[in-house]
Amino acid sequence: MVDMVNELDGKVAIITGSTRNIGRSTAEELAKAGAALVINSVQSKDLCDEVVEGIRSRGGRAIPFMADVRDADAVNAMAAAAVKEFGGIDIMVHNAAVRNNTTFEDMTLKTFSTTVDISVYGMFNLAKAVLPSMKTRGGGSIIGVGGMSSTRGSPTRSHTMAAKMGLNGFVRGLALDLAQYGIRANQVVVGTYDTVREGNPSSAPRAALNLNASNIPLGRLGAPQDMADLIRFVVGPGASYITGQTIHSNGGAFLNL
Repeated sequence: MVDMVNELDGKVAIITGSTRNIGRSTAEELAKAGAALVINSVQSKDLCDEVVEGIRSRGGRAIPFMADVRDADAVNAMAAAAVKEFGGIDIMVHNAAVRNNTTFEDMTLKTFSTTVDISVYGMFNLAKAVLPSMKTRGGGSIIGVGGMSSTRGSPTRSHTMAAKMGLNGFVRGLALDLAQYGIRANQVVVGTYDTVREGNPSSAPRAALNLNASNIPLGRLGAPQDMADLIRFVVGPGASYITGQTIHSNGGAFLNL
């Protein structure tokens, strides 16, 4: 039986894009479970510091690190900072992404490549950076955060669909290649969630942007805490036999085979 109170005590996690929404909720949830955190952003040092101070004020351990996941040197430096500060790395959650709606006709190569690069090349850089420490520590857990549009389909999001399906395939490959080291890799997939998103016509939560729960069997939009709870389970000891899987959290809006 797994103790779900401090089941991540002694573990160290890097979470990309962890200053708001799902990334922030996940960082705070893993801190509650006992993990030390590296809080990452590419945009706001102030928000990084805010999340870190919040975790520390509740007795947790955390450091901020500004890094673009597309920059291998910056990602390597972030991993090195985690090892220096906390002694190693056990968990890596790749949550960073760009989210905007663009028809294919209006889409530029820069928009397409930026979206794919953050999701797929970002995961490549991150997995490379954390692998040595995870091997030394005898295992670890790698998580890629996907989106429901990549499996169900969505107009104006072909770039996101390509990025997240690429991430899905890469995570499955990591699961097979890294299992020999006790390292698990899974993708968790977000449904329609009540979050603030870049690229929307306003910074209001999604519930205020005419996104309702009428097509969701459970009758509500997801909350960042829903995904944080799922990630806490998947990276923890209770999921030690789960790897190479795609796990959806969408209130029944998409039924995965």
